[in-house]
Amino acid sequence: MSSFVSHAEISPKIYPEREEPHLSKVDQLTATLGGYLAARVPPKWQRFKWIVKAAEAHGKQVTQWTDQHIRDASRNLGQDLRRSGFQRDTVAQAFDLIREVAARTVSLRPLDVQLIGGAAMLKGMVAEMETGEGKTLTATLPACTLALAGVAVHIITVNDYLAGRDAAWMAPIYEALGLTVGTIVHGMDPGARQAAYRCHVTYCTNKELAFDYLRDRIVLWDRPSALRMQVERLFGPQARTNQLLLQGLHFAIVDEADSVLIDEARTPLIISAEGDENYDPDIYQHTLDLAGQLVNGKDFHVWAGEHRLELTGAGKRRVDGFEWPEADIRINAEQRQELVRQGLVALYLFDRDKHYLVQDGKVQIVDEYTGRLMADRSWEKGLHQLIELKEGCEVTQRKETKARISYQRFFRRYLGLAGMTGTAKEVAGELWTIYKLRVVRIPTNRPLQRKRLPEQIYSTADKKWQAVLQTVGAWHHQGRPVLVGTRSVEASEHLSSLMDAADLPHQVLNARQDQEEADIIVRAGELGRITVATNMAGRGTDIRLAEGVTELGGLYVLATERHEAGRIDRQLFGRCGRQGDPGCYQAIVSLEDELVSAYAGRVSKGLAAAALKIPIRFLGRWIGNRLFRKAQRKAEGQHARMRQDLLTFDDTLSTSLAFTGRTE
Repeated sequence: MSSFVSHAEISPKIYPEREEPHLSKVDQLTATLGGYLAARVPPKWQRFKWIVKAAEAHGKQVTQWTDQHIRDASRNLGQDLRRSGFQRDTVAQAFDLIREVAARTVSLRPLDVQLIGGAAMLKGMVAEMETGEGKTLTATLPACTLALAGVAVHIITVNDYLAGRDAAWMAPIYEALGLTVGTIVHGMDPGARQAAYRCHVTYCTNKELAFDYLRDRIVLWDRPSALRMQVERLFGPQARTNQLLLQGLHFAIVDEADSVLIDEARTPLIISAEGDENYDPDIYQHTLDLAGQLVNGKDFHVWAGEHRLELTGAGKRRVDGFEWPEADIRINAEQRQELVRQGLVALYLFDRDKHYLVQDGKVQIVDEYTGRLMADRSWEKGLHQLIELKEGCEVTQRKETKARISYQRFFRRYLGLAGMTGTAKEVAGELWTIYKLRVVRIPTNRPLQRKRLPEQIYSTADKKWQAVLQTVGAWHHQGRPVLVGTRSVEASEHLSSLMDAADLPHQVLNARQDQEEADIIVRAGELGRITVATNMAGRGTDIRLAEGVTELGGLYVLATERHEAGRIDRQLFGRCGRQGDPGCYQAIVSLEDELVSAYAGRVSKGLAAAALKIPIRFLGRWIGNRLFRKAQRKAEGQHARMRQDLLTFDDTLSTSLAFTGRTE
């Protein structure tokens, strides 16, 4: 019988990773056509149904085994996997053993649908599973199987909270099988990171992992051969092999795969250090003053939807005519134009309490996808310094780029790659085109009871917030727990102030309350509880219903804005109706929301506003819904082009650096 997964080979290299693919025009065309087919002809989950019967056939005696017997069996199973590969029969034995261990250690026995999802991931696919279907437990099935075979596994989550929680939760399963598990979170020292990466299975976030990889690339800047690395070990502790954090890129299981591999792929990952040349703070102040003199639409253009700003020809000529301090005459004309452009970006594209917070006199970046603070991170090319000055903070030193890589290039270097998420069908084509990942839809264990309530659309934001208050108040008085989703810290705090005025007791979860996250989430499913949250309460958040809530109808989820990707909306709505529980969700939005302002045309917006005035309710709602769907499709299309442009630029940059003898 052929090997179950052919790409998860154990490499003899000291730092194994896949070579960077260089695609010809024909290869690119083939990949695009493959993506088109992948989106329209997804693989059937029934092809993995065999794992259920096969595992059951092996499981008749396992329940009678002692813990020591299980430990011995796992050791022997590992030897079989190393010797024969991932054959169906061997994989079935492994899955059944893991299922029995999970039942004994964490009191969770993987369901049939979870076995199917685990088999799909072991095959190198993205398993689309409804929220609440137990993806955390499902991931242990391929992870343990791979680890027993000697393959180092990285389980990648979207934030430190989930990485720590999942590792601690699932640790007894790994330990019972004789495997070690490590966790990487922000702030760990290099020694602790090395120890965690040398475990059989390592839980980490995409950002921490990618930055650690870049640090290793800086150490391996000349791409030494395995022989040379072996020779360098003779130098003792100073050898490069002792400075490396990772053991290579063997196999990655990406949780919330669409978020990590698609949404966050628009932003390159950059490691910076204090530059040799730093501008005087007066230069930044002068830059902001000059930027404030330029006229929008004449000297520069803003594309808010693409988060992009460019100087016009007239604007460049005007900048060239500005006087600059004599002390910094060394700054050439091109650098001056870029500084002024960054000053405009700081003024027009970055808002406090939305893109960043000011805490303890420092500018702290807010991750737009998770709603969390990105500690010790900064923007490049002087932007961070300009925003610091804009907010009256102490100006830090400018950073110089030492290494960079895009998520697309990073994850394509894994020898084996798989993922899981609740929302992948919309980006199935792109997942195949970029990563060669197929998406397979896994059925739910129990029928969904999640109900969608009619969307409410209002002409102004004020009317929307009043409707939100009335709706939340009505559900609250019924005793139902309520989760209200907002897009920014600013919006969450604005709604909080309105609720205070309306005497609605509530909890707020945003980047300012990140230390209280676990407690807020634990209580979010209690009777009468109102939780106002940013995307921190989205992906990966499990809100468990308290006693008596199910009888009332479960959790009510309300979205106060649509996101630029419909998948993010679905993730928020997925906080209710989990694992067969009842629940309902609804969106209350306005034509003044950011999505409409950035991506809807004036004519379409005007038609929707006029339709809302017609006494026929369904007509206004129908036209408004079409407006929001059109805006989302436009945003998703623009973001897809930005990701492709970034990948193209990154490939070009990599080729240029390789020609000069440098790495990323």
